[in-house]
Amino acid sequence: MVPAAEPVRSGAALTTAPTTEPTTEPTTAPTTAPTTMPGSVPEPCAIVGGGRLGTALAAALRAAGIGVTGPHGRGYTGSGDRVVLLCVPDDAIAAAAARIGPGPLVGHCSGASGLEVLGARPGFSVHPLMTVTPAGADFNGVVAAVDGSSPAALAVAQALAAAAGLHPVRVAARDRVAYHAAASIAANYLVTVEAAAAELLATAGLDRAALLPLARAALENWGRLGPAALTGPVARGDAGTVARHRAAVAERVPELVGLLDALVAATQRLAAARPGPNPATDPPVPSGSSGSSVPSGSSVPSGSPAAPQARASGPPARPSASASATPPG
Repeated sequence: MVPAAEPVRSGAALTTAPTTEPTTEPTTAPTTAPTTMPGSVPEPCAIVGGGRLGTALAAALRAAGIGVTGPHGRGYTGSGDRVVLLCVPDDAIAAAAARIGPGPLVGHCSGASGLEVLGARPGFSVHPLMTVTPAGADFNGVVAAVDGSSPAALAVAQALAAAAGLHPVRVAARDRVAYHAAASIAANYLVTVEAAAAELLATAGLDRAALLPLARAALENWGRLGPAALTGPVARGDAGTVARHRAAVAERVPELVGLLDALVAATQRLAAARPGPNPATDPPVPSGSSGSSVPSGSSVPSGSPAAPQARASGPPARPSASASATPPG
């Protein structure tokens, strides 16, 4: 339990813990979520799983003054704990939950899993929307998808998230797989795309560090502008450049051609959905009128997605630099 007169987190505010324990009737091990002060974390709270997330969450909760034990191994039974948080791979949640004895409220940290993986017992989930490295993670202000099998269990999930500095948002069971897939696209597949770019850049004799300011600015611009941040040859309708890109990739890193084709097709779809004139799909300006037309003498090699046929006039758009931006994990 939190010692009397010490601060306890209640969302973003701090309150003072009661000087006496609430009076309760003696009971056997609870079968529902522990009754706690609104916004407080039941203690002791055990962390199961000594990987990156379990280690980082244990450190964040300890820094907030929460009584935490662990990280423990997957065979931990939870004896004496009021809450057990499973920070284990998705496929190991059910087995780890089954090892927890009666008494503690059990939660997991999976983004894609519902509460059914915990079995018939009451439970909750807390998934930080943040990548975690061996050095840890800064959870302050980061969204966490939470859920609970009851209002009391949900309150525990929200309190745990807030204590770690996270911003809890309830994500229903039916939405969790889509939510987690979006997170994977935003983080995991972003790394895949940047690694592909670095591999191709290396054939020109440059290190991946040269790409970081560009990638960082593009991500920050997207955060501010959304799809309007899109620049480059597909957005400009530069069919010839798109075709030359594909030829260069096919020659130097042929295993990346499929990825490039998919990215070009997705970018064409994004460009076409933007409001206003679209150089990727609009017909060229007729000769003699304002602006200039460009002959469509280039075509995309067979096997690639259809490329834009019109080239926009004027100089290429340049992404704006983002001052002191730090790429999200």
